[in-house]
Amino acid sequence: MDVRLKHSMKTLLIFAALLTLCFSLLTSRPAAADEPPAVERITALIDQIQKKYTPDKTTAVFQVKLGQDSNTAEVESTDPAAIAEFERRLKADNITLALIPRLLPAKELNGKVFGVATLSVCNNRTAPANAAEMATQMLLGTPVEVLKRERGYFLVRTPDRYLAWTDDDSIAPMDSAAFQQWKRAEKVVFVAEYGHSYTQPSAVSPRVSDLVAGNILELLETTGDFLKVRYPDERLAYIPASQTMLYSQWLSRRNPDADTIINAAKMMLGVPYLWGGTSNKGVDCSGFTKTAFYQHGIILPRDASQQAAVGVSVDITENGAVSTEKCVRNLIPGDLLFFGRARQQGGAPRISHTALYLGKGEFIQAAGQVRISSLLADAPNYDEVRTRTLLSARRVLTAVGTPDITRMDHHPLYRAQAPDQANARPLPDRYAPQGQ
Repeated sequence: MDVRLKHSMKTLLIFAALLTLCFSLLTSRPAAADEPPAVERITALIDQIQKKYTPDKTTAVFQVKLGQDSNTAEVESTDPAAIAEFERRLKADNITLALIPRLLPAKELNGKVFGVATLSVCNNRTAPANAAEMATQMLLGTPVEVLKRERGYFLVRTPDRYLAWTDDDSIAPMDSAAFQQWKRAEKVVFVAEYGHSYTQPSAVSPRVSDLVAGNILELLETTGDFLKVRYPDERLAYIPASQTMLYSQWLSRRNPDADTIINAAKMMLGVPYLWGGTSNKGVDCSGFTKTAFYQHGIILPRDASQQAAVGVSVDITENGAVSTEKCVRNLIPGDLLFFGRARQQGGAPRISHTALYLGKGEFIQAAGQVRISSLLADAPNYDEVRTRTLLSARRVLTAVGTPDITRMDHHPLYRAQAPDQANARPLPDRYAPQGQ
């Protein structure tokens, strides 16, 4: 074939292909301006479901991982209703998406959906990695829900419903029967500020571990001045009897009064500030208030913003602004103070700090270290920054027994069930309010 003819035919073929492509583009139906692509619609729907079912992501899970082709999605949640509504809304919006539902607790746990903390203080993180930010802590003997396991970490939910990742050496996983057996066992609480357990009933024998106030251990027998105890992970040890209280007595104490809580708070004076800390080893602001109440059998929410939503509001404002005079007049010892940034243009205030009111304008807080400060400008311990950023106050001691201010002996993770209930299911996503 002539080279020129061959070249002309090639050119015609290319031109025809271009015409076909242009025709295809011109005749294809453009997306309506108000109809976003499927991925955007799915993302918007995920956001709506999250706002409805997990407005606080520290206490519940709803997350969706789209496949690379955007035709499949793994849907993980602690609430089956969230998964069901997501699927229903997809169909209603004519979005074709093959769902792979994963309801927590995960099936891979093989029924071991409970656990008990095994270290004096366990560090719980925001992600399953040692380098991840510390979110909170839990003390030895703390019962938890176990939701899943990943890369050597367990995702757990503590009695205050807080979600975080803890090293798999930090808890002893249990099925329902073993967990109920642990709850029914006779136990003791370590009530000294600090101490140790030993391999023999002697303080000069090798140590098993350190201990801090609030640690809970199973009681086996009394040996002289020592108690033989068992850890949740089956380790055996001895602890001085004088540093303990029977768990049943510790739980059954009457509701604490202001003096009781304040004394517990003052026992932590000088303890260093530690982001995520909730123990005598270190506390953040809300971890400090939470620990003061925990030492007397009361569970508060974990974060300052969560604590600011419970109890009864105390009026400390005058003409739309916080009044120091009104604080002194209306606040009583044991109230919680909340600090942060005031609301702007109708938005909610941003709570970033909390403290415990002592009376006469003074409060105790974890800021650098646990210390006592004052709202009064003429006081030597006046805290100008906190006074300027004070937003609100709540009374919690009169609200024990209401949702989120729970006595430990009424909490389903602590309260033992009868033997015939040993095969109980995992706890519901939201605990029913417990009476006083």
